[in-house]
Amino acid sequence: MTAPAKAAAGIARRNYGRNHGYRIDGLKVPGVTTITGHFKSGALAEYPGKQVASYAVDNWGSLGKLPPAARLKQLLGSRWAERDAAAGRGTDVHAIAHRLNLGEEATYPDELTGHVENCRDFLDRLEPKVIAAELILGNRTVRYCGTLDLIADLGPVPWDGQEIPAGRWLLDLKTSRSGIWPETALQLCGYQNAEVFIAEDGSERPMSWLEIDRCAAVWIRGDGWDLIPVDTGPDTWTYFQYLAWLYHAEETRKEWVGVAAGPYPDPAAPS
Repeated sequence: MTAPAKAAAGIARRNYGRNHGYRIDGLKVPGVTTITGHFKSGALAEYPGKQVASYAVDNWGSLGKLPPAARLKQLLGSRWAERDAAAGRGTDVHAIAHRLNLGEEATYPDELTGHVENCRDFLDRLEPKVIAAELILGNRTVRYCGTLDLIADLGPVPWDGQEIPAGRWLLDLKTSRSGIWPETALQLCGYQNAEVFIAEDGSERPMSWLEIDRCAAVWIRGDGWDLIPVDTGPDTWTYFQYLAWLYHAEETRKEWVGVAAGPYPDPAAPS
């Protein structure tokens, strides 16, 4: 009898083009952004409908010339067109920012000129001392993984009429047009509360070794940039853990409704 194969130990990320997936000890787990994006409310819940409505109004004439099936396909595809464009733009800006921070030159399309120049301005003004970038991390207890953008030491930061003292920041670079949403705080909180990260030699190291003081989003736009601190305290962490629990409970939810009772005898049938 052949012994069952053992699950591969450790945390792993596998890339699929622009997408990726995670496993912990051989078992598939969600990423941080999958958890935070799974349960939408408020403006985020309304976003797909508004995008489709806007696309329909802006393209009314051309849509009317299409067969119904093709028209439906176009409308369905418009739900996430801006989001996907922002994700692609963000990936490109991240890569360029990494090269700029290393003092290297970077080539980029004209439409990213504003983003790149403002990313360069962010680096010049705050002079971040990069501790780590693109770290893969995981939490076995809550069962999730993720890949953070940047950990850097910053000097004193003016904020809301005060000054945040110099410290170590976990930073997430955002390039969306709509600004920074509360989900960003949950995302950074998930990263900060990971149990381990993957070191350059492939081994796991405790997340506490990185000694992160605070978290923020860096909103890089074509017309400027902002450093926006976020709250990743105990309440945010509790909220994230609830979201993770709900995500993992999705499969068991399917078992709450059983099969129909019966069969019952037909009263009209002869006995």
